[in-house]
Amino acid sequence: MVVFGYMAAVLIGISLGLIGGGGSILTVPVLVYLFGVNATLATSYSLFIVGATSLVGAYKNYTKGFVDIKTALLFGAASITTVLLTRRFVIPLIPDTIWTSGSIIITKSFLTMVLFASLMLMASFSMIGGGKKTEELTTNDGGNLLPSLILYGIGIGLVTGLLGAGGGFLLIPALVLLLRFPMKNAVGTSLFIIALNSLIGFTGDLGRAVIDWTFLLTLTGISVVGIIVGTELSKKVPGSKLKTGFGWFVMIMAVYILIKEIFLK
Repeated sequence: MVVFGYMAAVLIGISLGLIGGGGSILTVPVLVYLFGVNATLATSYSLFIVGATSLVGAYKNYTKGFVDIKTALLFGAASITTVLLTRRFVIPLIPDTIWTSGSIIITKSFLTMVLFASLMLMASFSMIGGGKKTEELTTNDGGNLLPSLILYGIGIGLVTGLLGAGGGFLLIPALVLLLRFPMKNAVGTSLFIIALNSLIGFTGDLGRAVIDWTFLLTLTGISVVGIIVGTELSKKVPGSKLKTGFGWFVMIMAVYILIKEIFLK
Protein backbone atom coordinates (compact mmCIF):
# COMPACT_ATOMS: atom_id res chain seq x y z
CA MET A 1 0.00 0.00 0.00
CA VAL A 2 2.87 2.34 0.81
CA VAL A 3 4.41 1.71 -2.62
CA PHE A 4 1.07 2.56 -4.24
CA GLY A 5 0.97 5.67 -2.04
CA TYR A 6 4.30 6.94 -3.39
CA MET A 7 3.20 6.17 -6.94
CA ALA A 8 0.02 8.15 -6.28
CA ALA A 9 2.15 11.09 -5.08
CA VAL A 10 3.60 11.29 -8.60
CA LEU A 11 0.05 11.36 -10.02
CA ILE A 12 -0.85 14.22 -7.66
CA GLY A 13 1.92 16.34 -9.16
CA ILE A 14 1.20 15.27 -12.74
CA SER A 15 -2.47 16.25 -12.31
CA LEU A 16 -1.54 19.70 -11.01
CA GLY A 17 0.92 20.18 -13.87
CA LEU A 18 -1.50 19.07 -16.58
CA ILE A 19 -4.78 20.69 -15.57
CA GLY A 20 -3.91 23.13 -12.75
CA GLY A 21 -5.99 21.29 -10.17
CA GLY A 22 -7.25 17.92 -9.06
CA GLY A 23 -4.08 16.92 -7.24
CA SER A 24 -5.41 17.87 -3.84
CA ILE A 25 -8.51 15.78 -4.51
CA LEU A 26 -6.21 12.73 -4.47
CA THR A 27 -3.92 13.76 -1.63
CA VAL A 28 -6.19 13.26 1.38
CA PRO A 29 -7.53 9.82 0.28
CA VAL A 30 -3.95 8.70 -0.49
CA LEU A 31 -2.76 9.78 2.97
CA VAL A 32 -5.71 8.22 4.78
CA TYR A 33 -6.14 4.93 2.93
CA LEU A 34 -2.63 4.14 1.67
CA PHE A 35 -0.49 5.59 4.47
CA GLY A 36 -2.95 5.27 7.38
CA VAL A 37 -2.74 8.95 8.39
CA ASN A 38 -5.55 10.31 10.56
CA ALA A 39 -8.07 12.24 8.42
CA THR A 40 -7.62 15.55 10.28
CA LEU A 41 -3.82 15.35 10.11
CA ALA A 42 -4.12 14.30 6.45
CA THR A 43 -5.82 17.62 5.62
CA SER A 44 -2.87 19.40 7.20
CA TYR A 45 -0.29 17.32 5.31
CA SER A 46 -2.29 17.86 2.12
CA LEU A 47 -2.00 21.64 2.48
CA PHE A 48 1.79 21.42 2.60
CA ILE A 49 2.18 18.85 -0.20
CA VAL A 50 -0.22 20.60 -2.57
CA GLY A 51 1.07 24.06 -1.63
CA ALA A 52 4.75 23.25 -2.21
CA THR A 53 4.02 21.32 -5.40
CA SER A 54 1.79 24.08 -6.77
CA LEU A 55 4.44 26.70 -5.97
CA VAL A 56 6.95 24.87 -8.19
CA GLY A 57 4.36 24.62 -10.96
CA ALA A 58 3.42 28.29 -10.56
CA TYR A 59 7.06 29.34 -10.89
CA LYS A 60 7.47 27.36 -14.11
CA ASN A 61 4.30 28.99 -15.48
CA TYR A 62 5.42 32.43 -14.29
CA THR A 63 8.63 32.18 -16.32
CA LYS A 64 6.43 31.65 -19.39
CA GLY A 65 4.17 34.61 -18.58
CA PHE A 66 1.14 32.53 -17.61
CA VAL A 67 0.68 33.85 -14.04
CA ASP A 68 -1.30 37.03 -13.32
CA ILE A 69 0.14 38.13 -9.96
CA LYS A 70 -2.37 40.97 -9.45
CA THR A 71 -5.38 38.68 -9.89
CA ALA A 72 -3.80 35.99 -7.70
CA LEU A 73 -3.25 38.46 -4.86
CA LEU A 74 -6.79 39.89 -5.22
CA PHE A 75 -8.29 36.40 -5.09
CA GLY A 76 -5.86 35.43 -2.37
CA ALA A 77 -6.67 38.32 -0.05
CA ALA A 78 -10.07 36.79 0.69
CA SER A 79 -9.22 33.11 0.38
CA ILE A 80 -5.95 33.16 2.35
CA THR A 81 -7.55 34.99 5.26
CA THR A 82 -10.42 32.49 5.28
CA VAL A 83 -8.07 29.49 5.15
CA LEU A 84 -5.90 30.78 7.98
CA LEU A 85 -8.85 31.60 10.24
CA THR A 86 -10.46 28.23 9.49
CA ARG A 87 -7.32 26.22 10.29
CA ARG A 88 -6.42 28.24 13.38
CA PHE A 89 -9.82 28.72 14.99
CA VAL A 90 -12.57 26.57 13.39
CA ILE A 91 -10.84 23.17 13.06
CA PRO A 92 -9.79 23.04 16.77
CA LEU A 93 -13.42 23.69 17.82
CA ILE A 94 -14.73 20.58 16.05
CA PRO A 95 -14.84 17.72 18.60
CA ASP A 96 -13.53 14.23 17.78
CA THR A 97 -17.02 12.82 18.39
CA ILE A 98 -19.59 15.13 16.84
CA TRP A 99 -22.85 13.23 17.37
CA THR A 100 -24.02 9.91 18.79
CA SER A 101 -27.38 8.15 18.70
CA GLY A 102 -27.48 4.55 19.84
CA SER A 103 -24.97 2.61 17.75
CA ILE A 104 -24.52 5.48 15.28
CA ILE A 105 -21.44 7.59 15.95
CA ILE A 106 -20.43 10.54 13.78
CA THR A 107 -16.73 11.27 14.30
CA LYS A 108 -14.60 14.15 13.06
CA SER A 109 -12.64 11.78 10.79
CA PHE A 110 -15.82 10.23 9.35
CA LEU A 111 -17.34 13.65 8.62
CA THR A 112 -14.09 14.86 7.03
CA MET A 113 -13.97 11.92 4.62
CA VAL A 114 -17.68 12.09 3.72
CA LEU A 115 -17.42 15.82 3.03
CA PHE A 116 -14.26 15.20 1.05
CA ALA A 117 -15.99 12.53 -1.04
CA SER A 118 -18.81 15.01 -1.71
CA LEU A 119 -16.23 17.57 -2.80
CA MET A 120 -14.67 14.96 -5.09
CA LEU A 121 -18.05 14.34 -6.73
CA MET A 122 -18.45 18.09 -7.35
CA ALA A 123 -14.92 18.22 -8.78
CA SER A 124 -15.57 15.23 -11.04
CA PHE A 125 -18.72 16.83 -12.48
CA SER A 126 -16.74 20.02 -13.11
CA MET A 127 -13.91 18.17 -14.85
CA ILE A 128 -16.15 15.89 -16.91
CA GLY A 129 -18.30 18.81 -17.99
CA GLY A 130 -15.23 20.95 -18.66
CA GLY A 131 -14.82 19.45 -22.12
CA LYS A 132 -18.30 20.56 -23.15
CA LYS A 133 -19.16 23.94 -24.55
CA THR A 134 -19.90 26.31 -21.68
CA GLU A 135 -21.88 29.48 -22.10
CA GLU A 136 -19.73 32.38 -21.03
CA LEU A 137 -20.93 34.74 -18.33
CA THR A 138 -21.45 38.31 -19.46
CA THR A 139 -20.79 41.32 -17.31
CA ASN A 140 -21.92 44.83 -18.16
CA ASP A 141 -19.98 46.59 -15.44
CA GLY A 142 -16.42 45.47 -14.71
CA GLY A 143 -16.78 46.74 -11.15
CA ASN A 144 -19.33 44.02 -10.46
CA LEU A 145 -16.55 41.47 -10.69
CA LEU A 146 -14.97 42.48 -7.38
CA PRO A 147 -17.78 41.17 -5.12
CA SER A 148 -17.89 37.95 -7.15
CA LEU A 149 -14.13 37.44 -6.80
CA ILE A 150 -14.28 38.09 -3.06
CA LEU A 151 -17.15 35.60 -2.60
CA TYR A 152 -15.31 33.01 -4.70
CA GLY A 153 -12.20 33.62 -2.64
CA ILE A 154 -14.04 33.08 0.64
CA GLY A 155 -15.72 29.92 -0.66
CA ILE A 156 -12.44 28.46 -1.90
CA GLY A 157 -10.81 29.43 1.40
CA LEU A 158 -13.43 27.47 3.35
CA VAL A 159 -12.96 24.40 1.14
CA THR A 160 -9.18 24.59 1.47
CA GLY A 161 -9.27 25.26 5.20
CA LEU A 162 -11.76 22.55 6.14
CA LEU A 163 -10.70 19.78 3.78
CA GLY A 164 -7.12 20.54 2.76
CA ALA A 165 -8.06 20.78 -0.92
CA GLY A 166 -6.62 23.57 -3.03
CA GLY A 167 -9.83 24.31 -4.92
CA GLY A 168 -8.33 24.33 -8.41
CA PHE A 169 -11.52 22.89 -9.90
CA LEU A 170 -13.35 25.95 -8.54
CA LEU A 171 -10.63 28.47 -9.38
CA ILE A 172 -10.16 27.68 -13.06
CA PRO A 173 -13.84 28.12 -14.06
CA ALA A 174 -13.89 31.42 -12.15
CA LEU A 175 -10.78 32.70 -13.93
CA VAL A 176 -12.01 31.57 -17.36
CA LEU A 177 -15.65 32.64 -17.07
CA LEU A 178 -15.44 35.75 -14.89
CA LEU A 179 -12.11 37.16 -16.04
CA ARG A 180 -11.97 35.57 -19.53
CA PHE A 181 -8.48 34.16 -18.94
CA PRO A 182 -7.03 31.87 -21.63
CA MET A 183 -6.78 28.32 -20.23
CA LYS A 184 -2.98 28.36 -19.87
CA ASN A 185 -3.13 31.62 -17.90
CA ALA A 186 -5.96 30.24 -15.76
CA VAL A 187 -3.92 27.13 -14.95
CA GLY A 188 -0.78 29.11 -14.07
CA THR A 189 -2.63 31.67 -11.95
CA SER A 190 -4.66 28.92 -10.28
CA LEU A 191 -1.46 27.14 -9.22
CA PHE A 192 -0.12 30.33 -7.62
CA ILE A 193 -3.37 30.92 -5.71
CA ILE A 194 -3.45 27.28 -4.57
CA ALA A 195 0.17 27.59 -3.38
CA LEU A 196 -0.61 30.74 -1.36
CA ASN A 197 -3.80 29.29 0.14
CA SER A 198 -2.31 25.94 1.03
CA LEU A 199 1.07 26.98 2.44
CA ILE A 200 -0.29 29.86 4.51
CA GLY A 201 -3.15 27.63 5.65
CA PHE A 202 -0.61 25.02 6.75
CA THR A 203 1.03 27.57 9.08
CA GLY A 204 -2.25 27.64 11.01
CA ASP A 205 -1.56 24.04 12.07
CA LEU A 206 2.01 24.55 13.23
CA GLY A 207 2.33 23.98 16.97
CA ARG A 208 -0.97 22.08 17.14
CA ALA A 209 -0.08 18.88 15.28
CA VAL A 210 2.93 16.57 15.43
CA ILE A 211 4.43 16.70 11.95
CA ASP A 212 6.49 13.81 10.56
CA TRP A 213 8.74 16.04 8.46
CA THR A 214 10.77 13.22 6.91
CA PHE A 215 7.63 11.55 5.57
CA LEU A 216 6.04 14.86 4.55
CA LEU A 217 9.09 16.18 2.70
CA THR A 218 9.63 12.83 0.95
CA LEU A 219 6.05 12.75 -0.33
CA THR A 220 6.27 16.41 -1.33
CA GLY A 221 9.50 15.82 -3.25
CA ILE A 222 7.92 12.99 -5.22
CA SER A 223 4.88 15.15 -5.98
CA VAL A 224 7.16 17.98 -7.16
CA VAL A 225 8.79 15.56 -9.63
CA GLY A 226 5.26 14.76 -10.82
CA ILE A 227 4.33 18.40 -11.48
CA ILE A 228 7.53 18.94 -13.47
CA VAL A 229 6.62 15.92 -15.60
CA GLY A 230 3.00 17.10 -15.86
CA THR A 231 4.03 20.58 -16.98
CA GLU A 232 6.14 19.09 -19.78
CA LEU A 233 3.36 16.68 -20.79
CA SER A 234 0.89 19.57 -20.99
CA LYS A 235 2.78 20.79 -24.06
CA LYS A 236 2.06 17.55 -25.92
CA VAL A 237 -1.17 16.10 -24.52
CA PRO A 238 -4.64 17.70 -25.00
CA GLY A 239 -5.62 18.86 -21.52
CA SER A 240 -9.37 18.61 -22.14
CA LYS A 241 -9.26 14.85 -22.77
CA LEU A 242 -7.08 14.22 -19.73
CA LYS A 243 -9.33 16.39 -17.60
CA THR A 244 -12.41 14.37 -18.59
CA GLY A 245 -10.68 11.04 -17.93
CA PHE A 246 -9.36 12.24 -14.60
CA GLY A 247 -12.87 13.44 -13.72
CA TRP A 248 -14.27 9.92 -14.15
CA PHE A 249 -11.43 8.53 -12.04
CA VAL A 250 -12.18 11.04 -9.26
CA MET A 251 -15.88 10.13 -9.39
CA ILE A 252 -15.10 6.43 -8.93
CA MET A 253 -12.80 7.28 -6.00
CA ALA A 254 -15.52 9.40 -4.39
CA VAL A 255 -18.09 6.60 -4.62
CA TYR A 256 -15.54 4.17 -3.13
CA ILE A 257 -14.87 6.48 -0.17
CA LEU A 258 -18.60 6.92 0.53
CA ILE A 259 -19.20 3.16 0.41
CA LYS A 260 -16.17 2.47 2.62
CA GLU A 261 -17.00 5.12 5.21
CA ILE A 262 -20.79 4.58 5.39
CA PHE A 263 -21.29 0.86 4.74
CA LEU A 264 -18.00 -0.94 5.44
CA LYS A 265 -17.20 0.46 8.88
